[in-house]
Amino acid sequence: MLAQIHWNPDPVIFQVLGFGLRWYSLFWMIGLAAALVVAGRVFKARGLSENDFNRLFVYCVVGIFVGARLGHCLFYEWDYYGAHPVEIFKIWKGGLASHGGVFAIILPVRFLPDGGWKFIGYAGLASHGGTLGLIIALVLYCRKTKMHFLDVADIIALATPLTAGCIRIANLMNSEIIGLPSDMPWAFVFERVDMQPRHPAQLYEALAYFCIGLLMWYLYRTQKEHLHRGFFFGLCLTTIFVFRFFIEFIKENQESFEDGMMLNMGQWLSIPFVAIGIL
Repeated sequence: MLAQIHWNPDPVIFQVLGFGLRWYSLFWMIGLAAALVVAGRVFKARGLSENDFNRLFVYCVVGIFVGARLGHCLFYEWDYYGAHPVEIFKIWKGGLASHGGVFAIILPVRFLPDGGWKFIGYAGLASHGGTLGLIIALVLYCRKTKMHFLDVADIIALATPLTAGCIRIANLMNSEIIGLPSDMPWAFVFERVDMQPRHPAQLYEALAYFCIGLLMWYLYRTQKEHLHRGFFFGLCLTTIFVFRFFIEFIKENQESFEDGMMLNMGQWLSIPFVAIGIL
């Protein structure tokens, strides 16, 4: 029988000349790299150009980060950001990967009461916002390239569970998005939070998403000729957000305003994605 696991890793792996590499950033990079490999293989197998794939990757990364940050600000901390909207947006006129236009980018700073400011990075990213941002980015990409949305969405869906799993490992390394108290022998004591044994909800989600990714890849390798356009996109949304809906029952609410809700914010936001996936 396992003993309770005391969990308190340093979020920073190492520091050089004031620059610190964090576990959170590392697992985000691993997740994006895994998506790049998987989606790249499928893209190449379909005879699509490398230039189109490189452009797609840029659209996806921007869509995910902007959507995830916006989702956090709007869904979880609107009381603060509604009063400090300048900390959400910065309008930048210029180019992105040689494509001109006006882009809304997130300003990763927080202004202080004394008139100063501090850099906070991209802490606070909401997966529902990231998913919505990704979908919008795919729509824009398809309008630009004249590709069918569901063809592109299927490719990205095959890679998404791996990235989602890596992000939850990143949350585990940060001791955030923790589970409710538990007496299970594999319970984690997140020492940065308290000394109470809890469900390692981040680990549950990561394992589930990796399993979903393996299932989808198996179906792609063995059944893709028999599956209709949009199948993988729908399967990805449905399985990930159904699991997300139910895992929320053993997770601590992320914000205090959720305590009086019948379902927490994560559950309410999961329902539309499940509906879209089933459709």
